[in-house]
Amino acid sequence: MIDELRKQSPLEGVRVVELGNFIAAPFMGRLLADYGAEVIKVEMPEQGDSIRKWGNKVEKNKSIWWSTQSRNKKCVTLNLKTARGQEIARQLCKTANIVVENFRPGTLEKWKLGYEDLKKIHPKLIMVRISGFGQDGPYSNRAGFGSVGEAMGGIRYVTGYPDLPPPRVGISIGDSVAAMFGALGAMVALYHQKQHNDEQGQLIDVALYESVFALMENAIGEYYKYGIIKERTGTILPKVAPSNAYMTKDQKWVIIAANADNIFNRLTEAIGHPEWKDDSRFCTHEARGEHQQELDDLIAQWTASKPLSEVMEIMDSHAIPSGPIYSIADIAKDPHYHYRDMIQKIEDEDLGEVHMPGIVPKLSRTPGNLNWAGPRLGAHNKEIYEGLLDFSEQELEQLKREGVI
Repeated sequence: MIDELRKQSPLEGVRVVELGNFIAAPFMGRLLADYGAEVIKVEMPEQGDSIRKWGNKVEKNKSIWWSTQSRNKKCVTLNLKTARGQEIARQLCKTANIVVENFRPGTLEKWKLGYEDLKKIHPKLIMVRISGFGQDGPYSNRAGFGSVGEAMGGIRYVTGYPDLPPPRVGISIGDSVAAMFGALGAMVALYHQKQHNDEQGQLIDVALYESVFALMENAIGEYYKYGIIKERTGTILPKVAPSNAYMTKDQKWVIIAANADNIFNRLTEAIGHPEWKDDSRFCTHEARGEHQQELDDLIAQWTASKPLSEVMEIMDSHAIPSGPIYSIADIAKDPHYHYRDMIQKIEDEDLGEVHMPGIVPKLSRTPGNLNWAGPRLGAHNKEIYEGLLDFSEQELEQLKREGVI
């Protein structure tokens, strides 16, 4: 029975129409597709989603990013700027449980594809709208990419060193976080609908800046209560020590987080300085915070005398939270990643064998699957338009000639 369940997909029977491009809406679509939702991705004829050509290398008009981001999806072409394309989009959305989009607010309304338009023909529709600043408010009409959301959501300000410009995190974190909140909202709305036999859908309004702001921990509370403005602090957490990145003898970085009293006591034994437990500079959390730089310098001297492998062996043997700062090459070689299926191989019809991240989180009974890599442009036109919407082959040919699909 368990084996049978593992072959099932937890979102089997849920249909999602993805109208978005670039990162946020497509990443949300990928998350739902990983668990078996039928995600129908709508792209402009001929050009498709820009992610098809994003990345360090593109072969046959396809990037690894596209192959990863659009795995498990069905791809159709449809020109939403035409009246006929809008009509077909309404037909398609009428078959869906969920629609996700990330156009600038007002765009879908111009095409009569906004939530108010769609719920007239499909009252149970759940619609996720991802935008820079939300669907209303004084900034709602502004263009907003993930980088802007990161800037105005607060994360850029606290990232990096105080004497340097605030850097980006290194990935499109704003888009990805918004996609996760979008997926969460869609699942909450769907659960409510199913649990209460509700015949009405919901609009889920996800703003990039709000998604980032939601991660900002106690920053707003401390500002209002105490006037504290959280600043950039580089690699340290002020007054919390030791918790930093240290260089090893073989020029590798390692994180050692031993700021709790019991863990710090184990660290003193591990690095051969048990006397630090009774040293007034280090014996309490408050004292270590006051002497943070001094303590970090002493630990850095120790790590600099040993290769990473030895540092890690000693840290592990004393149960001290620690880990190397990995490059992607380090990740590719790590046995733990492979054991937990976090690096998976799949055949791409254009690129051959490609590797991509596994599915997160891991469900014990219905874990989801990687069934295919990102498809070619319009790969599922026939299946969706003929099989789902009952168009004839002749109608499809006519729509192609008119530039609608």
